[in-house]
Amino acid sequence: MKGGGRWPGLISLGSAVRIRPSLPFFMNNLKMYCLTLNDSHLNKIKQLNYIPVGLGKDILSNEFLRDNSGDNISEKNPFYGEYTFHYWIWKNQLINFDNSWIGFCQYRKHWSKNKTEVKIENFSDLNNNILKNIPEDFKIYECILGEPIFINQFRFSKFIKKNLKTMVLNPKLFLSKKKRNIKFHFDMMHGRGNLDKAIGLLDHNDREDFNYFVNTEVSFNPHNMFICNSKKILFQYYEVIFPWLEKCEKVFGFDLSGYDMQRIYGFLAERFMSYWFKKNTNFKTVPIIFKDITNLN
Repeated sequence: MKGGGRWPGLISLGSAVRIRPSLPFFMNNLKMYCLTLNDSHLNKIKQLNYIPVGLGKDILSNEFLRDNSGDNISEKNPFYGEYTFHYWIWKNQLINFDNSWIGFCQYRKHWSKNKTEVKIENFSDLNNNILKNIPEDFKIYECILGEPIFINQFRFSKFIKKNLKTMVLNPKLFLSKKKRNIKFHFDMMHGRGNLDKAIGLLDHNDREDFNYFVNTEVSFNPHNMFICNSKKILFQYYEVIFPWLEKCEKVFGFDLSGYDMQRIYGFLAERFMSYWFKKNTNFKTVPIIFKDITNLN
């Protein structure tokens, strides 16, 4: 385990270090997979020098790397989102990887190479401002995560609309941002008690630590995006996350309606990813650029 943070066996969330601008870079030391559901994104992803990954039924070009060959769970994509590709990587490709930097982004969420926010007005702007090589002083880290989002700062109208009963029964939620933690937010967005049910299916060590994490933290590293330089760490992560999600299937099934419930496995993985890499790796955080490549010229 890494560090000695506030959680039993966990590192402090404050130990992450943010990226600094204008750092020297290695050349071609990052393999980045860019995931999309849109067949028309192929050429733009290739222009970014990323590996195009096509998910879902609307991908026609055979130039995309797909998640529907070999050992796969491609049919679960509407429920798992990005994790059908992670499963494919785990079962079919990971054994062939070396310990170089491997990363994952999406057609509308990209890793920034800048510390400060940059205005993206066209495709060239995006291409010039996304992370393509790992800075030299990142060598001491094992993982890169997106900068955290704070889920305790939403408008009160949203809290009341989504979780009025809980707010009324616990008035401290109105006054204390610390009370509006990850568990409170997940209950509000993805069904009251569902996170607790899922946590109960974890092995003992992760069950206690992850439960502590969601009940005490008010932010997490979002979008199921990470970059890692250790094949061993990736194996360890996948060997925990996928058996857990499979157990969760027996509780939640696939007869799910509404985006917030249909993608519950992806949302569970998103919270767990943030916890797991912080617990088990020496990590750094980097800003994420939100820009859909669909209409960028």
